[in-house]
Amino acid sequence: MTIEDLLTSVAQDPEPPQGLSAPLRALWLTKKDRWEEAHDVVNDLPTAMGSWIHAHLHRIEGDLGNAAYWYARAGRPTLRSRENLDAEWRDLVLANL
Repeated sequence: MTIEDLLTSVAQDPEPPQGLSAPLRALWLTKKDRWEEAHDVVNDLPTAMGSWIHAHLHRIEGDLGNAAYWYARAGRPTLRSRENLDAEWRDLVLANL
């Protein structure tokens, strides 16, 4: 799968493709604007990647304080605004492909 394949699936499919890893499933749900479901997936990912996606979700939500906590857990620099969400989403996807 490529990032283009994932974006096509988001645009065309009602559900994530079978066989996606948990991080990619969370990112698919995120791009589909299914925040709560994406959050449920990352709640079960006790990894640095899960924490990074969790931080991204809280940035989308606008809860930058909570996002900072999750960035720290992920060992990533804290992003303190809602700018460049699409760029970060792409970075997350590429890190998981």
